[in-house]
Amino acid sequence: MNKKIDNLAADNIRALAISMVEKAKSGHPGGAMGGADFMHILYTEYLNFDPTEMNWPFRDRFFMDAGHLSALMYSQYHLLGNYSKEDLQNFRQWGSVTPGHPEVDVLRGIENTSGPLGQGHAMGIGAAIAAKFLDARFNGLFNHKVYGFITDGGVQEEISQGAGRIAGHLGLNNFIMFYDSNDVQLSSMTDEVTSEDTAKKYEAWGWKVITIDGHDHQQIREALNAANAETEKPTLIIGKTIMGKGCVTADGGMYEGECELHGKPIGETKADFVKTLINLNANPEQPFEIYDEVRHYYGNILVEKKAKAAIVKSAIATWRKENPVLSQKLDLFLSGKLPELDLSAVVQKSNAATRDASSAVLAYLAEHVENIIVSSADLSNSDKTDGFLKKSSVLQKNNFNGAFLQAGVAELTMTAIANGIALHGGVIPVVATFFVFSDYMKPAIRLAAIQELPVKYVLTHDSFRVGEDGPTHQPIEQEAQMRLLEKVKNHSGHQSLLALRPADAIETSVAWDMAIKNTTTPTALILSRQGIKDIPATGASRYEDAIQAKKGGYLVKSTPDADITLIANGSEVSTLLDAATILETENGLKINVASIISEGLFKAQSKLYQESVIPKDKLVIGLTAGLPVNLEGLIGDTGKIIGLEHFGYSAPATVLDEKFGFNAKNVSKEIIQYLIDNKVNCYKLIN
Repeated sequence: MNKKIDNLAADNIRALAISMVEKAKSGHPGGAMGGADFMHILYTEYLNFDPTEMNWPFRDRFFMDAGHLSALMYSQYHLLGNYSKEDLQNFRQWGSVTPGHPEVDVLRGIENTSGPLGQGHAMGIGAAIAAKFLDARFNGLFNHKVYGFITDGGVQEEISQGAGRIAGHLGLNNFIMFYDSNDVQLSSMTDEVTSEDTAKKYEAWGWKVITIDGHDHQQIREALNAANAETEKPTLIIGKTIMGKGCVTADGGMYEGECELHGKPIGETKADFVKTLINLNANPEQPFEIYDEVRHYYGNILVEKKAKAAIVKSAIATWRKENPVLSQKLDLFLSGKLPELDLSAVVQKSNAATRDASSAVLAYLAEHVENIIVSSADLSNSDKTDGFLKKSSVLQKNNFNGAFLQAGVAELTMTAIANGIALHGGVIPVVATFFVFSDYMKPAIRLAAIQELPVKYVLTHDSFRVGEDGPTHQPIEQEAQMRLLEKVKNHSGHQSLLALRPADAIETSVAWDMAIKNTTTPTALILSRQGIKDIPATGASRYEDAIQAKKGGYLVKSTPDADITLIANGSEVSTLLDAATILETENGLKINVASIISEGLFKAQSKLYQESVIPKDKLVIGLTAGLPVNLEGLIGDTGKIIGLEHFGYSAPATVLDEKFGFNAKNVSKEIIQYLIDNKVNCYKLIN
């Protein structure tokens, strides 16, 4: 312990952070200045990691909630050698590794992408759940800590309610969060928007709460010691800090704790940038330099971190020798690979709802894949994830031998937690709710897409056929919203999400095979409440036919030289097959029918394949129980989409089918009328 070095290091972090923001003419300096003391103490004295292997699976993890404090993180990691001076100088610039909000970059120490407040600490809680889950299966190997950093905005975001409740309920004593409480927000002081007692709130959720002076290094140590010793609860350390700690005016007067220091360069406030650098013991001529004493100190810290990690690695190596079978299982979990699976062996009931078909697959996965956590937002008996639960048990405080997380009614929190589980590694997260409630999940789904996380979403009750529950529960625009992410490329250049709406029970098995093997992006399985008529097999078996869904779309009915190709996904495919029978027997038309389970995946195929399914020069008509835009990208310049352009109503599903025209008889009539109105040649030939 060296007070001089500790103070110099914290000031060095402050100086680097404000220099980054000043050079970029953009960013958030004040909070970075306030959080520097905690970061320095945490990283030098408590956070366990191997500087030579930043992705070491057994490391402690740090999850930033306040992504706008990226300059704080980059400055801290610059002292540790993970970012160069040039990286800091290119803060927020094109092509830099120091974006305005941190993006997951584990080899540099960034565990999560953050920015939308509240989600970062929820991801940290997910990582803590993953660690508990793995620790229960590998005899104490995963006893590391997960640290979080949150600010007033993150505490205020509604997601903190669900995250705090779940962490306390599960007794996540491996999660320790620092709350940088500085009484300042971006556009106001905190007392203008809240008067709640944050400490009591977290205590009510079952957290240990410690309030300290966030600039007093000894108090920080004592709080972290107590948090690390806690065996029953997550810990919230409320650090009372000062926004813009160390800022001074041109005449040398202190200028701290002001709202304007939050979100713009110091030089654009009443504080003086150069005088502030001098007050922080920095050289204004070289604002991006590491102080000599600090450089030497951190060099020794890196040696100590490596040596401490080596001791743990040696103990793990001994454990591996003593537990060869478990060691192999550990490698499989950490690799992200799967054991051999045969989903064609899953027995599916005839004409089943695809949610029930999904349940059968989940039951199979529960018995064949040991590192899955399935979560449901208080709907396991309706979204049919109870197929998995019946083969497992619920995660509980002090008992993580199960694999089912009852999240309660907290869709956004549940989905953000799943992101954290995926970020931790070693565990496959699955979350489920009604499709209409994907509206609540969307912010976390978007972050999963950005971070390229293989989270699986089970989204049931996929259309107006939810029926009597009425328009609030009947998804109309949700499929269009989900499929937009199929059109957005991630930073690896791939479609950022895979959305699958299977046409029958067997296609659901294939869809699950696609989902579980998709390790690079999130996957949404969009499933029906009502039973769906089985698609007839055209080849050796229905499963062999449905395997073609792995190309995003295929013909479920093929007729040589067809006049019209009818396209749909989900339950509408069977409706089109029945309509095709009417059109062929009553109107003499030749019809193809295609199941397009994923437009994004289908359009990734060769043009030759796409045109073998949807001919370029023939009429194409689509049917969708949602907005017509769902199929617009597949229809081409001519053709028609029969869809729904209004909200649903409360009535039995069969009544809604009749009222909305979603039956084979009405669809065939609409198609014939379209041919007549547009004087389409194929109809003229047979009329």
